[in-house]
Amino acid sequence: MVSNEKSYRDQALKLLPWVCARCAREFPASRLRELTVHHKDGNHDHNPPDGSNWELLCIYCHENEHARVTDAMAGGGMREPAVRAVTHKPLAGLAALVKKAPPKA
Repeated sequence: MVSNEKSYRDQALKLLPWVCARCAREFPASRLRELTVHHKDGNHDHNPPDGSNWELLCIYCHENEHARVTDAMAGGGMREPAVRAVTHKPLAGLAALVKKAPPKA
């Protein structure tokens, strides 16, 4: 482990509660190895001393977080994860179709 990585991990474990920020699972000292420091902005060099760019995630939620980013980037060639605007409206013409339907006898 890189010394910088170790120092911000040690600092995060001192500042933040030993709870996964996603699934809210609590971790005793004997299982801290299962908590990882996740950089909220994705920049591993941005390590403010107050810990404002960090959150503790369990190894499962941390993997899921990074997989979501990877999937989003692969799906649309995005450079950064972003929410896409929905343009398809499958039920847009439904009201007109219902009005045109002949009455049932």
